Amino acid sequence: MSEITLYHNPSCSKSRGAKKILETRGVDFDVVEYLKTPLDAAQIERLLGLLGGEPAALVRNDSHFKDLGLDADDYQSVQAVAGLLAEHPRLMQRPVAVRGDRAVIARPSELVETLL
Repeated sequence: MSEITLYHNPSCSKSRGAKKILETRGVDFDVVEYLKTPLDAAQIERLLGLLGGEPAALVRNDSHFKDLGLDADDYQSVQAVAGLLAEHPRLMQRPVAVRGDRAVIARPSELVETLL
């Protein structure tokens, strides 16, 4: 099992940046392309627990969010965020890196270094 798991979207520059940092540092890590292999609600709840902070921080409140007609106020709890991201994985902030019992949303990409 690898030291770090990187939940990655290859079309995202921040995600590519975090991946490059890990590669450059020679870190053993697994890549999960969460758009190809979506997380279920239980996995997202676990991820939220590792991230700490406000659950809504894991949700991208972008044009896709608005196109879906969603209201950010409805996605503040762990359960609401987990349900939303299980149904719409594209709305998950990226990249997310996990090491042991800690996780970080690597925006900017250099935040992945806090796990090293």
